[in-house]
Amino acid sequence: VLTYLGIPLASFAFISGAVAIGFGFGAKTIIENFLSGWILMSERPIRIGDVIEMDGFLGVITEIGNRSTQIKRNDGAQIIVPNSQVLESKLINWTLNDPYIRTTVRVGVAYGTDVELVKKQLNQVLANHEMIQDDPSPVVVFEDFGDSSLIFDCFFWISVQSGREPRLVRSEIRCMIE
Repeated sequence: VLTYLGIPLASFAFISGAVAIGFGFGAKTIIENFLSGWILMSERPIRIGDVIEMDGFLGVITEIGNRSTQIKRNDGAQIIVPNSQVLESKLINWTLNDPYIRTTVRVGVAYGTDVELVKKQLNQVLANHEMIQDDPSPVVVFEDFGDSSLIFDCFFWISVQSGREPRLVRSEIRCMIE
């Protein structure tokens, strides 16, 4: 039929080849994200409800689909990330094995202050906060001599699945210390 219409078969093959190549390049990312979705769902390096840090933002995984993953940032924004980017990027999963993270509050006190009394009072504040885990227990460290104060760091573990952001817990600790 093509010969009868005067269309050379070689040009038809060239055009169909170009269309196939274009379709292949267009479908590459779709297939890549689809396969990445299968890998995410089978290997489970992230799960719905996990708290993750990716590209400088902190958020919670709300959905893992065939093509993309939805992350709700702690400011409320929903981010839709292609599954291939989730697999290829450096991602911190804060809750992969357990929901606890270690955080810290830094305190400066005036030179001449009784160091043992400061440590005792800081430990008492940490023991009285309901969000701070007993195991592992909080630790108060005399960290450094500052320009105008003695620097203490309070290290403690909290659950990130408790509903409260770590910075709110740190703020509460600072208020209790004050």
